[in-house]
Amino acid sequence: MLLRRLGSPFLRHASMLRRPIASVPIRSVYESKSIRLKTLERIDNMKEQASQGGGAERIAKQHKKGKLTARERLDVLLDSGSFREYDKLKMHRCTDFDMEKQQHPGDGVVTGSGRINGRPVFVFSQDFTVFGGSLSETHAQKICKIMDKALKLGVPVIGLNDSGGARIHEGIDSLAGYAEVFQRNVLASGAVPQISLIMGPCAGG
Repeated sequence: MLLRRLGSPFLRHASMLRRPIASVPIRSVYESKSIRLKTLERIDNMKEQASQGGGAERIAKQHKKGKLTARERLDVLLDSGSFREYDKLKMHRCTDFDMEKQQHPGDGVVTGSGRINGRPVFVFSQDFTVFGGSLSETHAQKICKIMDKALKLGVPVIGLNDSGGARIHEGIDSLAGYAEVFQRNVLASGAVPQISLIMGPCAGG
């Protein structure tokens, strides 16, 4: 009686609630889970690859020269456990000169935020074991990102430079990346402290 008083639209909705819910095929559930596990495994492998930079052989060469790696330098500079990395898996998009076959997650620079004696800083550390630390379009984007954040929050930015300069494989895209970084140097000048550490080869302009 109550349903009749509420009217036909309510009756239609009530009848829909009594209909059986379509079952999801068990196979599709397992397939989705398998895809998810494979994706997570792939991401873990990329994270591990990013942590190794250019690989064990190139790291050994760096150590033989008496130099630390990009990540080891950040471990020394920052308070223990304070580093939060950005864009760890970012890779270049260059397809010229078969560059698509040479991919290193992180693209030759480690960027993020951390603390020094409890005070916040933004940092980037160029990785000479990956393409000689050369600057690509995406490499520059990573540096620009932390510089933008430093300027927005009024926090110092520290750069650990160890680079052979522009990545010539990318031509003008690499040079444009330098222009973007230098523009942020200008914008941040007088607004936030900018500190550069020359840890090896370094291009200036």
